[in-house]
Amino acid sequence: MAATIPSYLSNFSLAGQVTLVTGSGRGLGLEIARALAGSGAHVLLNGRDAATLDARVEEIRAAGGSASALAFDVSDRAAVRDAFARIDRDHGRLDVLVQNVGQRNRKPLAELTDDEIVALLDVDLASSLILAREAARLMLPRGRGRLIAITSVAGQISRANDSVYASAKAGLNGMVRALAAEYGPHGLTSNAIAPGFFATETNAAIAADPERGAYFANRTTMRRWGRPEEIAGAAVFLASAAASYVNGHVLVVDGGATILM
Repeated sequence: MAATIPSYLSNFSLAGQVTLVTGSGRGLGLEIARALAGSGAHVLLNGRDAATLDARVEEIRAAGGSASALAFDVSDRAAVRDAFARIDRDHGRLDVLVQNVGQRNRKPLAELTDDEIVALLDVDLASSLILAREAARLMLPRGRGRLIAITSVAGQISRANDSVYASAKAGLNGMVRALAAEYGPHGLTSNAIAPGFFATETNAAIAADPERGAYFANRTTMRRWGRPEEIAGAAVFLASAAASYVNGHVLVVDGGATILM
């Protein structure tokens, strides 16, 4: 009798896991939250607008998923500490952190004030280190965890008038490698997803513009913008047992934009 081959799809199951996705009230963060919930995880949706989060939680529950809202500002240090204390109290664990919050200010560097530069770096980079530290504190006692940062192709390629955002995203790429080295021996992995041009709410005006939208679409090998749901598989993979030996990697999801001359 032939041996039964177990379904490899079980390696992608997140059943019983507790996940936190920051910036998940809309856009790529919401699609990632939906996918994690669809793979069996309990998803904590984060953002600053509690009403929006509550509505998204109800949508996920209506679709059969498990979710709850955790509203806080990732740049508010006290709020971050309180949020992770709540996770520990209510769930006793955190298995996956997906960091998706980012701000952008497309102006020439000479026009940015000192305070604007520092504020952008604080939200886009410093807060990510702090959240990763707090998540690791919950993961280390269990000897397992997934730290996932949403970076950008702007961490590898850049355009004029975007210097702070590009610097922060390059910093996140370095962060995931550093955390991989630091936490890998303790059972935690640290990886990133670098999206390309996705037609989210934030980019809706650009994507709909006949000239600008076509320009960015033609920068990809697939000659189109990414659909927000196309980011989800990468997140589920990195969060799952299927990626147990993937550490310190930046997974680019850009339709081939960064390989074109």
